[in-house]
Amino acid sequence: MTAIEAYNKAAIALESIYDNREACNIADWVLEFLTGKKRWERKMDTEDLTSEQIQTFEKLLSELNLHKPVQYVLGEAWFCGMRFIVDENVLIPRPETEELVQKVVDDQKSKKILSILEIGSGSGCIPIALKKKLPQAVIQSIDISEGALRIAIQNAAANNTEVEFQCVDFLNRQSWADFKIFDVIVSNPPYIPINEKEKLDKNVVEHEPSVALFVPDNDSLIFYEAIESFGNNHLNPEGKIYLEAHEDFAREVFQYFSSHGWETSLLKDIYGKERMVTATLKKPMLK
Repeated sequence: MTAIEAYNKAAIALESIYDNREACNIADWVLEFLTGKKRWERKMDTEDLTSEQIQTFEKLLSELNLHKPVQYVLGEAWFCGMRFIVDENVLIPRPETEELVQKVVDDQKSKKILSILEIGSGSGCIPIALKKKLPQAVIQSIDISEGALRIAIQNAAANNTEVEFQCVDFLNRQSWADFKIFDVIVSNPPYIPINEKEKLDKNVVEHEPSVALFVPDNDSLIFYEAIESFGNNHLNPEGKIYLEAHEDFAREVFQYFSSHGWETSLLKDIYGKERMVTATLKKPMLK
């Protein structure tokens, strides 16, 4: 079996799960992972795959046919041009989240001294990308999942970045007393109501960590409300919060922060969906 034949086999097999374009993209990713060669290089390669490569290919394809995301199957995902280790302890980094990172960078790059708290480490993609782009920043990142933090720490080391990771249940407000004051808070928190689970793709529901995805139906803003309250006492004057949000609830997040005295902006992603909220603390507010 040549690389071209393996690609065709994977693309055809995966069309039962994905549309044609996505099936082809996944097949291409698998073959590049397997051979270390780009698509144009493989087109000129007439040599057969080794027996070891074929065995690995069949194993990967069988996992993909079980609706397991390709990133988990290969153990890697790309974010802001960097490779991240991923497994089922962490969410797969999304392109939209790169926009959140870039917004922080654009706003904060002129600061010579900068402290950032990121809430919800996951794979560590947000704090690690921020550290790469804002090397002057001191960054702390927290998550409730020890499994996620193990992956995040590996990714920080692999990408040669210094981020302080800590296991914290952010919704336990008693833990807030241990935090210092920051210039920036950034988060892509859980925001999908449980009743939307049936609308999600099978590969998301069955494989990505529920704790990083879902919130109670009757309390969908639970993390945003906590972040707003935390920010009042843990941001420097003129400090800023950057949030990713559910496209159906971003306006509610925007209105919630606005109603609590923040200077707030609602931003659209590359697809024209309202997905990001920024909030600036103009003066300390005691509660």
